[in-house]
Amino acid sequence: MDVKVKFLGGSGSVTGSKYLIDLGDFQFLVDCGLFQGPKDLRERNWDKFPMPVEDLEAIVLTHGHLDHVGYLPKIVKQGFKGPIYCTEATAELAKILLLDSGKLQEEEAEYAKKKGYSRHEDPQPLYTVEDAEAVFPLLVPQSFEKTFSIAKNVQVTFFHAGHILGAAIAKVVIQGDTQSKKLVFSGDLGRYHDPVLYPPTSIPKADVLWIESTYGDRKAPQVKPEAELASAINDTFDRGGLVIIPSFAIGRTQLVLYHLYQLMEKKKIPKAPIFLDSPMAIDATKLYLDYHNDHRLTAMLEENEHPFKHPQLHYFQKQQQSVTLNEYRGNAIIISASGMATGGRVLHHLFHHLPSEKNGVILVGYQAEGTRGRRLLEGEPTIKIYGQEVRVNAKIFQIEGLSAHADQDELMEWAEGFCDVPKLTFIVHGEKDSAEVLSQKLTEELGWHTIIPQYLESIVLFEGI
Repeated sequence: MDVKVKFLGGSGSVTGSKYLIDLGDFQFLVDCGLFQGPKDLRERNWDKFPMPVEDLEAIVLTHGHLDHVGYLPKIVKQGFKGPIYCTEATAELAKILLLDSGKLQEEEAEYAKKKGYSRHEDPQPLYTVEDAEAVFPLLVPQSFEKTFSIAKNVQVTFFHAGHILGAAIAKVVIQGDTQSKKLVFSGDLGRYHDPVLYPPTSIPKADVLWIESTYGDRKAPQVKPEAELASAINDTFDRGGLVIIPSFAIGRTQLVLYHLYQLMEKKKIPKAPIFLDSPMAIDATKLYLDYHNDHRLTAMLEENEHPFKHPQLHYFQKQQQSVTLNEYRGNAIIISASGMATGGRVLHHLFHHLPSEKNGVILVGYQAEGTRGRRLLEGEPTIKIYGQEVRVNAKIFQIEGLSAHADQDELMEWAEGFCDVPKLTFIVHGEKDSAEVLSQKLTEELGWHTIIPQYLESIVLFEGI
Protein backbone atom coordinates (compact mmCIF):
# COMPACT_ATOMS: atom_id res chain seq x y z
CA MET A 1 0.00 0.00 0.00
CA ASP A 2 1.24 3.48 -0.90
CA VAL A 3 0.44 6.55 1.23
CA LYS A 4 0.26 10.01 -0.35
CA VAL A 5 -0.63 13.50 0.83
CA LYS A 6 -1.98 16.43 -1.16
CA PHE A 7 -1.90 19.92 0.36
CA LEU A 8 -5.26 21.55 -0.33
CA GLY A 9 -4.67 24.43 2.09
CA GLY A 10 -2.72 25.52 5.14
CA SER A 11 0.43 25.55 3.01
CA GLY A 12 2.00 28.92 2.32
CA SER A 13 -0.72 30.57 4.40
CA VAL A 14 -2.30 30.41 7.86
CA THR A 15 -5.78 29.63 6.56
CA GLY A 16 -7.67 26.98 4.61
CA SER A 17 -6.05 24.00 6.35
CA LYS A 18 -6.86 20.81 4.40
CA TYR A 19 -4.56 17.79 4.08
CA LEU A 20 -5.76 14.95 1.85
CA ILE A 21 -4.37 11.55 2.85
CA ASP A 22 -4.68 8.98 0.06
CA LEU A 23 -4.25 5.28 0.84
CA GLY A 24 -5.48 4.16 -2.57
CA ASP A 25 -8.70 2.48 -1.45
CA PHE A 26 -9.40 5.03 1.33
CA GLN A 27 -9.07 8.81 1.21
CA PHE A 28 -9.66 11.19 4.09
CA LEU A 29 -9.07 14.83 4.97
CA VAL A 30 -7.39 16.21 8.06
CA ASP A 31 -9.11 19.58 8.64
CA CYS A 32 -11.45 21.29 6.22
CA GLY A 33 -10.79 25.00 6.63
CA LEU A 34 -11.95 28.17 4.95
CA PHE A 35 -9.45 30.45 3.22
CA GLN A 36 -9.52 33.90 4.80
CA GLY A 37 -7.65 37.18 4.40
CA PRO A 38 -6.45 38.53 1.02
CA LYS A 39 -8.79 38.26 -1.97
CA ASP A 40 -6.56 35.81 -3.89
CA LEU A 41 -6.81 33.39 -0.97
CA ARG A 42 -10.55 33.86 -0.43
CA GLU A 43 -11.21 33.13 -4.10
CA ARG A 44 -9.86 29.61 -3.58
CA ASN A 45 -13.02 28.85 -1.57
CA TRP A 46 -14.94 29.10 -4.85
CA ASP A 47 -12.62 26.79 -6.85
CA LYS A 48 -13.82 23.34 -7.81
CA PHE A 49 -12.72 20.83 -5.16
CA PRO A 50 -9.60 19.10 -6.57
CA MET A 51 -11.00 15.57 -6.32
CA PRO A 52 -14.43 13.93 -6.67
CA VAL A 53 -16.09 14.66 -3.32
CA GLU A 54 -17.88 11.30 -3.40
CA ASP A 55 -14.45 9.58 -3.27
CA LEU A 56 -13.69 11.25 0.07
CA GLU A 57 -14.69 8.88 2.88
CA ALA A 58 -13.97 10.72 6.15
CA ILE A 59 -12.77 14.00 7.67
CA VAL A 60 -10.74 14.42 10.87
CA LEU A 61 -10.79 17.87 12.54
CA THR A 62 -8.15 19.25 14.90
CA HIS A 63 -10.25 22.15 16.26
CA GLY A 64 -13.19 24.47 15.69
CA HIS A 65 -11.76 27.67 14.18
CA LEU A 66 -13.09 28.58 10.72
CA ASP A 67 -9.67 28.20 9.08
CA HIS A 68 -9.92 24.52 10.06
CA VAL A 69 -13.67 23.78 9.81
CA GLY A 70 -15.19 26.63 7.77
CA TYR A 71 -15.26 24.78 4.42
CA LEU A 72 -17.38 21.92 5.78
CA PRO A 73 -20.75 23.34 4.62
CA LYS A 74 -19.37 23.78 1.09
CA ILE A 75 -17.97 20.26 0.87
CA VAL A 76 -21.21 18.75 2.25
CA LYS A 77 -23.18 20.86 -0.22
CA GLN A 78 -21.02 19.32 -2.99
CA GLY A 79 -22.00 15.82 -1.92
CA PHE A 80 -19.75 14.66 0.95
CA LYS A 81 -21.74 12.30 3.17
CA GLY A 82 -19.08 10.63 5.32
CA PRO A 83 -18.33 10.93 9.04
CA ILE A 84 -16.58 14.04 10.43
CA TYR A 85 -14.53 13.09 13.51
CA CYS A 86 -13.58 15.66 16.17
CA THR A 87 -13.49 16.14 19.93
CA GLU A 88 -16.76 16.73 21.77
CA ALA A 89 -16.14 20.43 22.44
CA THR A 90 -14.99 20.98 18.85
CA ALA A 91 -18.30 19.59 17.58
CA GLU A 92 -20.22 22.16 19.64
CA LEU A 93 -17.91 25.07 18.78
CA ALA A 94 -18.08 24.15 15.10
CA LYS A 95 -21.88 24.38 15.21
CA ILE A 96 -21.72 27.87 16.73
CA LEU A 97 -19.11 29.13 14.24
CA LEU A 98 -20.60 27.54 11.13
CA LEU A 99 -24.07 28.96 11.79
CA ASP A 100 -22.55 32.41 12.23
CA SER A 101 -20.41 31.97 9.11
CA GLY A 102 -23.43 30.89 7.05
CA LYS A 103 -25.37 33.94 8.24
CA LEU A 104 -22.48 36.25 7.32
CA GLN A 105 -22.13 34.63 3.88
CA GLU A 106 -25.83 35.26 3.24
CA GLU A 107 -25.63 38.86 4.45
CA GLU A 108 -22.54 39.61 2.34
CA ALA A 109 -24.19 38.23 -0.81
CA GLU A 110 -27.33 40.26 -0.14
CA TYR A 111 -25.29 43.41 0.50
CA ALA A 112 -23.26 42.90 -2.70
CA LYS A 113 -26.49 42.51 -4.64
CA LYS A 114 -28.02 45.62 -3.06
CA LYS A 115 -24.94 47.79 -3.66
CA GLY A 116 -24.18 46.29 -7.07
CA TYR A 117 -20.45 45.89 -6.47
CA SER A 118 -20.27 42.19 -7.38
CA ARG A 119 -19.20 41.20 -10.89
CA HIS A 120 -22.06 38.66 -10.74
CA GLU A 121 -25.57 39.78 -11.62
CA ASP A 122 -27.04 37.68 -8.81
CA PRO A 123 -24.27 37.13 -6.21
CA GLN A 124 -24.69 33.98 -4.16
CA PRO A 125 -23.31 33.09 -0.73
CA LEU A 126 -20.54 30.51 -0.55
CA TYR A 127 -22.98 28.65 1.67
CA THR A 128 -26.06 29.37 3.75
CA VAL A 129 -27.23 28.74 7.32
CA GLU A 130 -29.14 25.74 5.97
CA ASP A 131 -25.94 24.40 4.40
CA ALA A 132 -24.17 24.82 7.75
CA GLU A 133 -26.92 22.88 9.54
CA ALA A 134 -26.49 20.02 7.06
CA VAL A 135 -23.02 19.43 8.53
CA PHE A 136 -24.25 18.73 12.07
CA PRO A 137 -25.62 15.16 11.57
CA LEU A 138 -22.23 14.10 10.15
CA LEU A 139 -20.23 15.17 13.23
CA VAL A 140 -18.94 12.20 15.23
CA PRO A 141 -17.60 13.47 18.60
CA GLN A 142 -14.75 11.55 20.26
CA SER A 143 -13.07 11.72 23.67
CA PHE A 144 -9.47 12.79 24.18
CA GLU A 145 -6.87 10.01 24.41
CA LYS A 146 -9.27 7.25 23.30
CA THR A 147 -8.28 5.55 20.06
CA PHE A 148 -11.00 5.04 17.43
CA SER A 149 -11.06 3.59 13.90
CA ILE A 150 -11.97 5.55 10.79
CA ALA A 151 -11.20 2.55 8.51
CA LYS A 152 -10.23 -1.07 9.07
CA ASN A 153 -6.52 -0.13 8.91
CA VAL A 154 -6.62 3.49 10.16
CA GLN A 155 -6.83 4.52 13.81
CA VAL A 156 -6.92 8.02 15.27
CA THR A 157 -6.27 9.43 18.75
CA PHE A 158 -6.83 13.01 19.90
CA PHE A 159 -4.52 14.68 22.46
CA HIS A 160 -4.82 18.11 24.09
CA ALA A 161 -3.30 20.89 21.99
CA GLY A 162 -4.28 23.91 24.10
CA HIS A 163 -5.12 26.86 21.80
CA ILE A 164 -8.94 26.82 22.21
CA LEU A 165 -11.45 24.58 23.98
CA GLY A 166 -11.48 21.12 22.39
CA ALA A 167 -8.39 21.71 20.23
CA ALA A 168 -6.49 18.49 19.50
CA ILE A 169 -3.27 17.08 18.19
CA ALA A 170 -4.31 14.18 15.93
CA LYS A 171 -2.25 10.98 15.81
CA VAL A 172 -3.14 8.77 12.84
CA VAL A 173 -1.80 5.21 12.75
CA ILE A 174 -1.95 3.45 9.36
CA GLN A 175 -1.53 -0.33 9.33
CA GLY A 176 -0.03 -1.54 6.06
CA ASP A 177 0.53 -5.08 4.85
CA THR A 178 3.96 -5.31 6.46
CA GLN A 179 4.30 -2.38 8.87
CA SER A 180 2.45 0.48 10.55
CA LYS A 181 3.19 4.21 10.23
CA LYS A 182 2.37 7.12 12.55
CA LEU A 183 1.24 10.46 11.14
CA VAL A 184 0.96 13.32 13.65
CA PHE A 185 -0.87 16.59 12.96
CA SER A 186 -0.18 19.34 15.48
CA GLY A 187 -3.27 21.37 14.61
CA ASP A 188 -2.81 24.77 16.25
CA LEU A 189 -0.73 24.55 19.42
CA GLY A 190 -1.49 26.65 22.49
CA ARG A 191 0.67 28.24 25.18
CA TYR A 192 2.47 26.19 27.84
CA HIS A 193 1.44 28.49 30.69
CA ASP A 194 -2.12 29.32 29.68
CA PRO A 195 -4.10 29.61 32.95
CA VAL A 196 -7.28 28.20 31.39
CA LEU A 197 -6.26 25.48 28.89
CA TYR A 198 -3.92 22.51 29.23
CA PRO A 199 -0.49 22.76 27.58
CA PRO A 200 0.11 20.87 24.31
CA THR A 201 0.59 17.14 24.93
CA SER A 202 4.07 15.80 24.25
CA ILE A 203 3.99 13.12 21.53
CA PRO A 204 6.97 10.71 21.63
CA LYS A 205 7.00 9.30 18.08
CA ALA A 206 5.95 10.22 14.54
CA ASP A 207 7.07 8.89 11.18
CA VAL A 208 5.68 11.99 9.48
CA LEU A 209 4.78 15.22 11.29
CA TRP A 210 2.72 18.26 10.29
CA ILE A 211 3.66 21.19 12.56
CA GLU A 212 2.00 24.61 12.49
CA SER A 213 4.25 27.66 12.14
CA THR A 214 1.92 30.62 12.80
CA TYR A 215 4.46 32.23 15.15
CA GLY A 216 7.47 30.30 13.91
CA ASP A 217 9.50 33.48 13.49
CA ARG A 218 8.66 35.33 16.71
CA LYS A 219 8.72 35.08 20.47
CA ALA A 220 5.92 36.23 22.75
CA PRO A 221 6.73 39.35 24.79
CA GLN A 222 7.76 38.61 28.36
CA VAL A 223 4.95 40.56 29.99
CA LYS A 224 2.34 39.92 32.66
CA PRO A 225 -1.00 40.49 30.92
CA GLU A 226 -2.93 40.54 34.19
CA ALA A 227 -0.85 43.46 35.52
CA GLU A 228 -1.16 45.37 32.23
CA LEU A 229 -4.92 44.77 32.19
CA ALA A 230 -5.22 46.09 35.75
CA SER A 231 -3.19 49.20 34.89
CA ALA A 232 -5.37 50.04 31.85
CA ILE A 233 -8.63 49.48 33.76
CA ASN A 234 -7.56 51.51 36.79
CA ASP A 235 -6.31 54.31 34.56
CA THR A 236 -9.75 54.50 32.91
CA PHE A 237 -11.76 54.07 36.11
CA ASP A 238 -9.76 56.87 37.78
CA ARG A 239 -11.07 59.20 35.09
CA GLY A 240 -14.64 58.02 35.78
CA GLY A 241 -14.68 56.19 32.46
CA LEU A 242 -15.94 53.02 30.89
CA VAL A 243 -13.74 50.29 29.39
CA ILE A 244 -14.51 48.65 26.04
CA ILE A 245 -12.69 45.42 25.16
CA PRO A 246 -13.13 44.24 21.55
CA SER A 247 -12.50 40.52 21.87
CA PHE A 248 -12.58 37.33 19.83
CA ALA A 249 -15.59 35.34 20.97
CA ILE A 250 -13.86 31.98 21.35
CA GLY A 251 -10.80 31.60 23.57
CA ARG A 252 -9.73 35.21 24.07
CA THR A 253 -12.98 36.31 25.73
CA GLN A 254 -12.86 33.46 28.26
CA LEU A 255 -9.21 34.21 29.07
CA VAL A 256 -10.05 37.90 29.64
CA LEU A 257 -12.98 36.92 31.89
CA TYR A 258 -10.62 34.72 33.92
CA HIS A 259 -8.12 37.57 34.40
CA LEU A 260 -10.84 40.10 35.31
CA TYR A 261 -12.25 37.76 37.95
CA GLN A 262 -8.80 37.16 39.41
CA LEU A 263 -8.05 40.90 39.49
CA MET A 264 -11.31 41.66 41.29
CA GLU A 265 -10.81 38.83 43.79
CA LYS A 266 -7.28 40.07 44.51
CA LYS A 267 -8.63 43.64 44.83
CA LYS A 268 -6.29 44.80 42.04
CA ILE A 269 -9.25 46.49 40.29
CA PRO A 270 -12.62 47.68 41.69
CA LYS A 271 -15.60 45.36 41.52
CA ALA A 272 -17.42 47.02 38.63
CA PRO A 273 -20.07 45.62 36.26
CA ILE A 274 -18.78 43.46 33.40
CA PHE A 275 -21.13 43.22 30.42
CA LEU A 276 -20.43 40.34 28.03
CA ASP A 277 -22.28 41.55 24.96
CA SER A 278 -21.74 38.85 22.33
CA PRO A 279 -24.16 35.94 21.75
CA MET A 280 -21.40 33.80 20.25
CA ALA A 281 -19.02 34.49 23.16
CA ILE A 282 -21.80 33.66 25.63
CA ASP A 283 -22.55 30.35 23.88
CA ALA A 284 -18.83 29.49 23.79
CA THR A 285 -18.39 30.38 27.48
CA LYS A 286 -21.20 28.00 28.44
CA LEU A 287 -19.30 25.16 26.79
CA TYR A 288 -16.55 25.52 29.40
CA LEU A 289 -19.16 24.55 31.97
CA ASP A 290 -20.19 21.50 29.91
CA TYR A 291 -16.68 20.20 29.16
CA HIS A 292 -15.00 20.29 32.57
CA ASN A 293 -12.24 17.88 31.64
CA ASP A 294 -11.01 19.92 28.68
CA HIS A 295 -9.48 22.77 30.72
CA ARG A 296 -7.77 23.67 34.00
CA LEU A 297 -10.72 25.44 35.64
CA THR A 298 -12.63 22.35 36.80
CA ALA A 299 -12.15 23.04 40.53
CA MET A 300 -13.04 26.72 40.14
CA LEU A 301 -16.21 25.94 38.18
CA GLU A 302 -17.43 23.68 40.98
CA GLU A 303 -17.67 26.73 43.25
CA ASN A 304 -20.80 28.88 43.43
CA GLU A 305 -18.81 31.84 42.07
CA HIS A 306 -16.16 31.51 39.37
CA PRO A 307 -14.80 33.48 36.37
CA PHE A 308 -17.92 32.76 34.29
CA LYS A 309 -20.50 33.26 37.06
CA HIS A 310 -20.28 36.01 39.66
CA PRO A 311 -22.34 39.07 40.68
CA GLN A 312 -20.35 41.53 38.54
CA LEU A 313 -20.75 39.53 35.30
CA HIS A 314 -23.81 40.14 33.13
CA TYR A 315 -24.58 38.23 29.93
CA PHE A 316 -26.34 40.29 27.25
CA GLN A 317 -27.80 37.99 24.58
CA LYS A 318 -30.47 40.30 23.18
CA GLN A 319 -29.97 43.34 20.98
CA GLN A 320 -32.28 45.40 23.23
CA GLN A 321 -29.95 44.76 26.18
CA SER A 322 -26.96 45.81 24.11
CA VAL A 323 -28.59 49.11 23.16
CA THR A 324 -29.02 50.09 26.83
CA LEU A 325 -25.23 50.33 27.11
CA ASN A 326 -25.07 53.14 24.54
CA GLU A 327 -25.94 55.71 27.18
CA TYR A 328 -24.05 54.04 30.06
CA ARG A 329 -21.80 56.40 31.98
CA GLY A 330 -19.37 55.53 34.78
CA ASN A 331 -17.14 52.61 35.65
CA ALA A 332 -17.95 49.40 33.80
CA ILE A 333 -16.34 46.94 31.40
CA ILE A 334 -17.97 45.98 28.08
CA ILE A 335 -16.57 42.93 26.28
CA SER A 336 -17.92 42.49 22.77
CA ALA A 337 -16.97 41.01 19.40
CA SER A 338 -15.30 41.38 17.00
CA GLY A 339 -11.72 41.35 18.23
CA MET A 340 -10.39 43.67 15.50
CA ALA A 341 -13.51 45.89 15.51
CA THR A 342 -14.34 44.83 11.95
CA GLY A 343 -18.02 44.22 12.73
CA GLY A 344 -20.42 43.00 15.40
CA ARG A 345 -21.94 44.70 18.41
CA VAL A 346 -18.66 46.26 19.55
CA LEU A 347 -19.09 48.85 16.79
CA HIS A 348 -22.16 50.25 18.57
CA HIS A 349 -20.15 50.69 21.75
CA LEU A 350 -17.21 52.30 19.97
CA PHE A 351 -19.57 54.60 18.07
CA HIS A 352 -21.11 55.90 21.30
CA HIS A 353 -18.11 55.86 23.64
CA LEU A 354 -14.99 56.67 21.60
CA PRO A 355 -15.67 60.45 21.66
CA SER A 356 -15.36 60.66 25.47
CA GLU A 357 -11.84 61.21 26.79
CA LYS A 358 -12.89 59.54 30.05
CA ASN A 359 -13.24 56.15 28.38
CA GLY A 360 -10.68 53.51 27.47
CA VAL A 361 -10.45 50.87 24.73
CA ILE A 362 -8.31 47.82 25.51
CA LEU A 363 -7.14 45.81 22.48
CA VAL A 364 -6.33 42.24 23.59
CA GLY A 365 -5.32 40.57 20.34
CA TYR A 366 -3.45 40.98 17.09
CA GLN A 367 -4.84 43.81 14.98
CA ALA A 368 -4.44 43.10 11.27
CA GLU A 369 -3.50 45.82 8.81
CA GLY A 370 -6.51 47.74 7.52
CA THR A 371 -8.81 46.90 10.45
CA ARG A 372 -10.38 49.50 12.74
CA GLY A 373 -8.43 47.95 15.60
CA ARG A 374 -5.13 48.64 13.82
CA ARG A 375 -6.20 52.23 13.06
CA LEU A 376 -7.06 52.78 16.71
CA LEU A 377 -3.68 51.36 17.68
CA GLU A 378 -1.89 53.67 15.25
CA GLY A 379 -3.54 56.73 16.79
CA GLU A 380 -5.83 57.87 13.98
CA PRO A 381 -7.90 60.85 15.22
CA THR A 382 -11.16 59.62 13.67
CA ILE A 383 -12.54 56.19 12.75
CA LYS A 384 -15.36 55.58 10.27
CA ILE A 385 -18.24 53.60 11.80
CA TYR A 386 -21.65 53.24 10.12
CA GLY A 387 -20.52 55.68 7.44
CA GLN A 388 -19.69 58.44 9.94
CA GLU A 389 -16.33 59.73 11.12
CA VAL A 390 -16.18 59.22 14.90
CA ARG A 391 -13.73 61.23 17.01
CA VAL A 392 -11.25 59.04 18.95
CA ASN A 393 -10.87 60.83 22.28
CA ALA A 394 -10.91 57.65 24.39
CA LYS A 395 -7.51 56.34 25.50
CA ILE A 396 -6.30 53.28 23.56
CA PHE A 397 -4.42 50.46 25.30
CA GLN A 398 -2.90 47.26 23.94
CA ILE A 399 -2.37 44.19 26.12
CA GLU A 400 0.19 41.70 24.84
CA GLY A 401 0.76 38.18 26.09
CA LEU A 402 -2.81 36.92 25.56
CA SER A 403 -2.16 35.07 22.30
CA ALA A 404 -3.62 31.58 21.96
CA HIS A 405 -0.77 30.43 19.69
CA ALA A 406 2.50 28.84 20.78
CA ASP A 407 5.41 31.14 19.97
CA GLN A 408 8.71 30.05 18.45
CA ASP A 409 10.19 28.86 21.76
CA GLU A 410 7.06 26.84 22.57
CA LEU A 411 6.93 25.29 19.10
CA MET A 412 10.54 24.22 19.56
CA GLU A 413 9.80 22.92 23.06
CA TRP A 414 6.97 20.77 21.69
CA ALA A 415 9.22 19.51 18.88
CA GLU A 416 11.91 18.56 21.40
CA GLY A 417 9.37 16.26 23.07
CA PHE A 418 9.75 13.68 20.31
CA CYS A 419 12.02 10.81 21.42
CA ASP A 420 12.93 9.95 17.84
CA VAL A 421 13.44 12.38 14.97
CA PRO A 422 10.46 12.20 12.57
CA LYS A 423 11.53 10.88 9.18
CA LEU A 424 9.82 13.86 7.56
CA THR A 425 8.29 17.08 8.93
CA PHE A 426 5.98 19.39 7.02
CA ILE A 427 5.97 23.04 8.10
CA VAL A 428 2.38 24.19 7.61
CA HIS A 429 -0.13 26.85 8.65
CA GLY A 430 2.26 29.77 8.49
CA GLU A 431 3.18 32.71 6.29
CA LYS A 432 6.33 32.33 4.18
CA ASP A 433 8.72 34.02 6.63
CA SER A 434 7.49 32.23 9.76
CA ALA A 435 7.54 28.83 8.02
CA GLU A 436 11.07 29.36 6.72
CA VAL A 437 12.44 30.48 10.09
CA LEU A 438 10.92 27.52 11.94
CA SER A 439 12.09 25.12 9.25
CA GLN A 440 15.66 26.41 9.59
CA LYS A 441 15.61 26.15 13.40
CA LEU A 442 14.29 22.56 13.34
CA THR A 443 16.93 21.59 10.77
CA GLU A 444 19.89 23.30 12.40
CA GLU A 445 19.10 22.69 16.09
CA LEU A 446 17.37 19.30 15.99
CA GLY A 447 18.68 17.82 12.74
CA TRP A 448 15.19 17.35 11.30
CA HIS A 449 14.35 16.83 7.64
CA THR A 450 11.74 19.51 6.91
CA ILE A 451 9.67 20.50 3.89
CA ILE A 452 7.58 23.63 3.37
CA PRO A 453 4.87 22.31 1.02
CA GLN A 454 3.21 24.36 -1.70
CA TYR A 455 -0.51 24.72 -2.34
CA LEU A 456 -1.87 21.67 -4.24
CA GLU A 457 1.50 19.87 -4.02
CA SER A 458 1.32 16.05 -3.84
CA ILE A 459 3.96 13.97 -2.06
CA VAL A 460 4.37 10.19 -1.66
CA LEU A 461 4.94 9.49 2.04
CA PHE A 462 5.42 5.70 1.93
CA GLU A 463 5.60 3.08 -0.77
CA GLY A 464 4.54 -0.53 -0.31
CA ILE A 465 4.02 -0.53 3.46
